[in-house]
Amino acid sequence: MLRVGDKAACMACRNLVSTNMGVRFRVPLQKLHPLSRAIHHRYSGNSNPQRPPHRAAARYFTSMSRLPMRPPKPPPGSGGRGHQQQRNFWAIRLAARLLKLRYILLGSAVGGGYTAKKTYEEWKDMLPDFSEYNWVIPDFVWELSNQIDLDKLTKALPEIEEIVKLLPDFDKIGENFSFLKSLLSSETTGDPPLKATDSSAAAKQDASDKQYKKPSDKEKFDQLQEELLRTQLKYQRMLERLEKENKELRKVVLQKDDKGIHQRKAKKSLIDLYSEVLDILSDYDANYNTQDHLPRVVVVGDQSAGKTSVLEMIAQARIFPRGSGEMMTRSPVKVTLSEGPHHVAMFKDSGREFDLTKEDDLAALRHEIELRMRKSVKAGQTVSCETISLSVKGPGIQRMVLVDLPGVISTVTAGMAADTKDTIFSISRAYMQNPNAIILCIQDGSVDAERSIVTDLVSQMDPQGKRTIFVLTKVDLAEKNLASPNRIQQIVEGKLFPMKALGYFAVVTGKGSSGESIDSIKDYEEDFFQNSRLLKDGMLKAHQVTTKNLSLAVSDCFWKMVRESVEQQADVFKASRFNLETEWKNNYPRLRELDRNELFEKAKNEILDEVISLSQVTPQHWEAILQKKMWERVSTHVIENIYLPAAQTMDSGTFNTTVDIKLKQWTDKQLPYKALEVAWETLQEEFARFMAEYKGKDQDDIFDKLKEAVKDESIKRHKWNERAMDSLRVIQHNALEDRSITDKPQWDAAIMFMEETLHSRLKDTDSVIRDMVGPGWTQRWMNWTSRTPDQHVRNETKNELERLLKLHDEHTAYLANDEVTTVRKNLEARSVEVDPVLIKDTWHQLYRRHFLQKALSHCNLCKRGFYYYQRHFVDSELECNDVVLFWRIQRMLVITGNTLRQQLTNTEVRRLEKNVKEVLEDFGEDQEKKTHLITGRRVQLAEDLKKVREIQEKLEAFIEALHKEK
Repeated sequence: MLRVGDKAACMACRNLVSTNMGVRFRVPLQKLHPLSRAIHHRYSGNSNPQRPPHRAAARYFTSMSRLPMRPPKPPPGSGGRGHQQQRNFWAIRLAARLLKLRYILLGSAVGGGYTAKKTYEEWKDMLPDFSEYNWVIPDFVWELSNQIDLDKLTKALPEIEEIVKLLPDFDKIGENFSFLKSLLSSETTGDPPLKATDSSAAAKQDASDKQYKKPSDKEKFDQLQEELLRTQLKYQRMLERLEKENKELRKVVLQKDDKGIHQRKAKKSLIDLYSEVLDILSDYDANYNTQDHLPRVVVVGDQSAGKTSVLEMIAQARIFPRGSGEMMTRSPVKVTLSEGPHHVAMFKDSGREFDLTKEDDLAALRHEIELRMRKSVKAGQTVSCETISLSVKGPGIQRMVLVDLPGVISTVTAGMAADTKDTIFSISRAYMQNPNAIILCIQDGSVDAERSIVTDLVSQMDPQGKRTIFVLTKVDLAEKNLASPNRIQQIVEGKLFPMKALGYFAVVTGKGSSGESIDSIKDYEEDFFQNSRLLKDGMLKAHQVTTKNLSLAVSDCFWKMVRESVEQQADVFKASRFNLETEWKNNYPRLRELDRNELFEKAKNEILDEVISLSQVTPQHWEAILQKKMWERVSTHVIENIYLPAAQTMDSGTFNTTVDIKLKQWTDKQLPYKALEVAWETLQEEFARFMAEYKGKDQDDIFDKLKEAVKDESIKRHKWNERAMDSLRVIQHNALEDRSITDKPQWDAAIMFMEETLHSRLKDTDSVIRDMVGPGWTQRWMNWTSRTPDQHVRNETKNELERLLKLHDEHTAYLANDEVTTVRKNLEARSVEVDPVLIKDTWHQLYRRHFLQKALSHCNLCKRGFYYYQRHFVDSELECNDVVLFWRIQRMLVITGNTLRQQLTNTEVRRLEKNVKEVLEDFGEDQEKKTHLITGRRVQLAEDLKKVREIQEKLEAFIEALHKEK
C-alpha cells in the first residue's frame, strides 16, 4: 500500500511513473492520482520540519519495493530480437493508452449527458403546468404554420423605423413635464415659476425675450395636451391596423378549422352553452321560488334613445328593423354574440343562416324579426313579453348575451293599447330585478336630461349602481346643440342624473340615416372624437368613448358576473330538482315521469288506434245501424206525408198516383240529404263508441279532454263527398220506382215491416190521446189523481167524437162544419163549453187511431194476398197497395244502407283518419293548445322536473367548460 510521505516521495513517484512508461515527461499535478495530490499538498510547504524528508522517502521506496517490478531494459546491442520485442511492447503500451483515452471520452460523454438531462428536468419542474391550456392552440395550428407565408406576414407588420417615428419626442415631453412640475410647485409655494440665477443670466434672458416672445403657461399646457392626444391617436390607429390584420388572420384560421382540416368533432362554444341555458329558462314557469338569476346584459332606454343602434354597433351589423319616431321593438330580443369565421345570424328555432355581409340577407333578417315581433303580439296589445332568440357570430365580436327591451314611453299615443306603458315598465322591471343582470342604460344625449324616464327606473332597480353601465348616445348632436359642453362632463361623471353606475361611456351611432353602414358609422365616430373638444379639453377620457371600448367593457363585466354567480345558481337548481323528485316519488310512485310532449305522443297513438278500429267494423253491423237510423229519421215523413194522405183516398189508382208523386218529390229534395246526415252521425257515434270502449281498458283519464277536442275538431273539418249525393239520389229513385215483389218472403217481410210501423204509430197515438184526456177511472182510483178542467173538456169531446165514428165507420179524415157545430151543441147541452179548434184537434188524433187500427186489420188480410198480387187479380178486399208501398220503402232502406256502408268503409273512414292525423299534428305544433288540453299537477310536475334537469345538466357542462377556459 502507498503511504503518505513527503514531497520527495511525491516527486519520486512522478519520476517513477514517467520512467516505467518509457517516456520521460513530468505529469502535471492536476493529472495525478488524488492520493498523490494529497501527498503533494500536505508536504509541499514542509509543514513538519521535525520529520526529515529522507525518512518518508525511505518508507515510500520500501513500500514500493513490495510491488512487482517491471523487467529492466535490455542493453544496447543485445540483438534484433530484443529490439523488436521492445518496439512491440511500446506499441502495445501506446494502444493501451489510446484505449484508456477512449474510455475517458466515453465516460465524459455519458456523464455530460446525464448532467444535461438532470439540469433539464430541474428547469422543467420549475416551469408551471401548461397542460390545461392545450385547447387554446388547436392541433392544426402547427400544420397551418407551414402554410402561412411568414415573409408576407412579416412585411404586413410595421417596420421598426415606422414605429420609432410614431414615438413621441421624449426630451420635449420631459421638458414640458418639468415645466408643469415647476408650475404646480409655484402655485403651492407662491414662488415664481422661474428664477434667474444671476444677473448675467437675467440680462441674457431679457435680450432673448426681446428677440423671441416666450409662450404663456396656458399655451404650453394646451400644446402639451394636443401633443399627447395626437400621440394617443397615432397609437390607436396603429393598434386598429394590427387588430384588423389579426382579425383577418384569425378569420383564415377559423375558416380552415371550419372546413375540418383534421375532421374534428364540432364543439359548442362557451357562450352558446350559456345561451341554451337562458333559452330554457325563458320558457320555465318557476315554482318552489326557483328564479332565473343568471347574468345577461339588459339594454334599457327611452324610446328612440338609440338602444337598437348601440346593439347593432356591438353586433357589427344593421340587423334590427328601424323607423322614424315609431315603436319598432315590440318584444324582448335576446342576442347571443360570439366569435366565428363568418359574419352570420340565426334564429333559435330555425336552421337558416343570414349572411350579414350581404344586403339582401340583412333586409330579409330585419323583415323576419319584424314579422316575429308582430306575431308575438296578441290581439288588442301593442307589446309582448315573448322573447325572440337570435344568435350572431363573426370575427372579432365580443362574447356576451344581450336582451333588447322595448323603449320606455311617457305617454300612450293613438293606436296603442291602454296598458302599453305599464306593460313596458313591467317587462323592464322583470329583467332588471335579476340581481345578476347587467343593466346597460341608454340615454339620448341630444335631449334634455330632465326628460329622461329610464334613469329613474334604473335607479330604483340598482340604487348603488353595482351592475349598471351608463351610455350617452348622440354625443355629436349634444355637443352641437348644448350651450355648455360641461353638461356632458357632468353626465359622464355621474353628477347630473340621480343614479350611480359602474362606468360611463359616450358614443356616436351615426348621422341618423337608415342607409349608413357599420364601417361608415365607425369612421364617423372616430373622426368626431378625434376632432371633438370634449377630448381635447379633458371633459372625456379616451377609454370612455367609442362603441368598441363600450363592448369590451360590457363583455368583461358580463363574464365577471357569470363567473361569480353561475355556480351558486347551479346549486339552487340542484336543490329544486331534489324537491321535485321527492314530490313525484311520494305522489306518483308507479308512474313514469312523462312530460306534456311525451303524454301527447302517447295519447296520439291511442287515438290513432281507435280510428283504425273503425275499419274493423263488419259490413252487417254498418248496414243494420244505417237502416235503423235511416228509418227513424224518415218514418214520420213517410207515414204523415205519404202513406196517410194516399191511404185516405179510398181508391187504388189515386193511392198509387199520390204515392209516386210524393216519393219522387221526396227523393229529389230531402231523401239524399237525410241519408248522408244519418251516415255522418253514424260514423261519429261509432267513433265515439270506440273511444269510450278504449277508455275503459285501464286508460289514463288525463287524455279525456284532448280526445274530446280531437274528435270535435276532426268532425268539424270532415266534409262528405259531394259526388256521393248525386249517385245516391239516382240509386234511391230507382229503388222506389220498383213495385215488383218477386217472392213470398219479401211479401211477408214487407207485411211484418208494415205491422211494426203501424203498431209503433198506434202506440204513440194512444199515448197522445191519454195525455189529452187525462187518467182513466182505474188510474184515478189507484193513484188518487184527477183530471184537469182542460182534460175534462177534451175527454167529453173525445166521447162525443167516438159516437160519431161508430155511426160513420168510413168517415173521411176531416170533419165538416155542420158536424163540428153538432158536436159543439151536444157538448153545450151537457154544460161543456168547447172551442171548434179543440174539436178538430181531438178529431185528428181519434181518426188517426181509428185509421191505424183499420190498417192493421187490412194488413192481416194481406198476409194471404201474395197469390192474388202475383196473378194481378182485382179484389177490393185484397188490394194490398199499402204493402207494396212499405216494400218499396224497405227496399230503398236496404239499398241506401248498403251504398252508405260502401262509401263509409271505402272513403269516409279513411278521410276521417286523415283528418284526425292532421288535427293531431296541428295540436302537436301548438304548445298553447297542448298546455290547455293536457293539464293537472302531475303534468306540471313532470314538466318542471324535465326542465330543471336539463338546466342543471347544461349549467354543469357550461361550468366545466368555463373552468377549462380559466
